[in-house]
Amino acid sequence: MTPQPHRSIIAHYEDCLRSHGDGARAVDWKSAEDAARRYDVMLGLVRDPAHPASLLDFGCGLGALRAHAERAGFGALRYTGLEASAEFAMAARSRNPGTEILRLDVLAEGAVLPDFDYIVMNGIFTRRQDLTVPAMEQYMQRLLAVLFKSCRVGLAFNVMSKFVDWEGEALFHPDPGALLTFIGATLTRHFVLRNDYGLHETTFYLYREPGPFNRDQRPGP
Repeated sequence: MTPQPHRSIIAHYEDCLRSHGDGARAVDWKSAEDAARRYDVMLGLVRDPAHPASLLDFGCGLGALRAHAERAGFGALRYTGLEASAEFAMAARSRNPGTEILRLDVLAEGAVLPDFDYIVMNGIFTRRQDLTVPAMEQYMQRLLAVLFKSCRVGLAFNVMSKFVDWEGEALFHPDPGALLTFIGATLTRHFVLRNDYGLHETTFYLYREPGPFNRDQRPGP
């Protein structure tokens, strides 16, 4: 069994998988269109789509980002998915034959994660379920610290935006100023904050070195 604190979050998504089986609702996104927009924002982290690079889709769900990246012109990326959930890892492998899907809890004692050029964490920190806000903040900071060590170029993650009319009880709306203070003091001073793509969330790009990001990425067909 995956240890706490993130067991309740994983359990929520496993319930969605059992209820819906496939598609955006199986990973608790409202629509395929919104999911595609998030995929494009995640891919905006990649500085040069034509340059061969490795990408880890951390918490990959059904692995839908792989096919989306190919359609969007990111065929040079070597995609790897990762899931702590055995149910999702099995589902992702069945939908992506021949694609490497790791099953690993990176916070477990003795866990070893290979290095990748890019790591994306789509939806990992948007829900906190029954965790208190301080507990969720601690979990997020611990996981970001572990993952950033394994990325050579950059890491992307999203959270629910603080600039909304209301906040969901089970959702995670961290203060962006406090989060940036943690990022700048602990991880990197080279970062981008995106709250510009029409969904009620904020995406962060964290880079090891200064340089451009692919802001013009749009949802695929």
